[in-house]
Amino acid sequence: MGKRIFKWLVVLGLPVTLGCVWWAWSWWSSVSAPSALVASSGTNKTKATTVQFQIQPGTAAQQIGRDLEAAKLIRSDTAWDLWGRWLHWQDPQGEFKAGTYQLSPTQPLSAIAEKIWHGQVVQRSFTIPEGWSLQQMATYFADQGFFPASDFLAAASQVNRNQFSWLPPNLPHLEGFLYPDTYKLNGDQVTPQAVVQQMLNQFQLVALPVYQQRQNQTELTLREWVTLASIIEKEAVVRSERSRIAGVFTSRLRQGIPLGSDPTVEYALGIRQTADQPLTFAQVKIPSPYNTYLNPGLPPTPIASPGLASLKAALNPENTPYLYFVARYDGTHVFSRTLAEHEAAQAAIRKQQSAQ
Repeated sequence: MGKRIFKWLVVLGLPVTLGCVWWAWSWWSSVSAPSALVASSGTNKTKATTVQFQIQPGTAAQQIGRDLEAAKLIRSDTAWDLWGRWLHWQDPQGEFKAGTYQLSPTQPLSAIAEKIWHGQVVQRSFTIPEGWSLQQMATYFADQGFFPASDFLAAASQVNRNQFSWLPPNLPHLEGFLYPDTYKLNGDQVTPQAVVQQMLNQFQLVALPVYQQRQNQTELTLREWVTLASIIEKEAVVRSERSRIAGVFTSRLRQGIPLGSDPTVEYALGIRQTADQPLTFAQVKIPSPYNTYLNPGLPPTPIASPGLASLKAALNPENTPYLYFVARYDGTHVFSRTLAEHEAAQAAIRKQQSAQ
């Protein structure tokens, strides 16, 4: 009798056992295997395709699974639910995070789930070189497809002294105070306001302490310091000349001699001179608060975003007898003590340019 009961248990239990094994295998396959492969045209090989998948804040885990299945990024939203429970069991405080993700149907469900659980969202990077103006930045962001140039310029015109109390009062815009560097932002957070805030944060972290450490040893206000550094940044090409150029400008400021800096005129006119098209005498005579040929002292605001080397040079100028310098158009300059020496250097460089 006992043997007969055992036999029936085996007969009945075998299909149940096989069913459980089949279900477990199906679930594991959907979790560990790629959801799809996209054939490459003209070849038998396969290649991965990626798509940007966005999860709005507050989206339930089950809805995320249904959306992933509808997008053909996973095979089964049921397997997604099971994997979500597993992740929650491992990390009870965690959750699937909103954001924009770069996903591929060739990824296993497990990899997709872990990516979203840990919030590995798409990031975009951007690099602002030293010496760029707000207009150059705006053009760059528009060309890279971040946002319209006008939107960035509008954001850079909002001077938030409530959040950044160290910003000088009465600034018309943030020219000079957006620190040049390489940045990363989450893909769904790339807005003009977020970019401006991150760059201001970097100025506060990197540049501001340099001034605060020397504040009692300089005659320059914060605004004047960044303005002078921006002119040095635009003038200096060769690193070894940076401190000397700072010394020339510092001496001229102390003696009340106009700086006579071409980049300030270029900024005023919205142009950029070249060796083939230098500034004309007529352009240098155009009235503007930024024309340092006509106006002694510093212009009203910085003319670009200076890097750390120029900011430091503005506080540590070389003690030099030179009051003039002229560019050779190879990155270096000829420095002169007197106006006569300076004019002679200019004539020699013009002659050389004409010969070439």
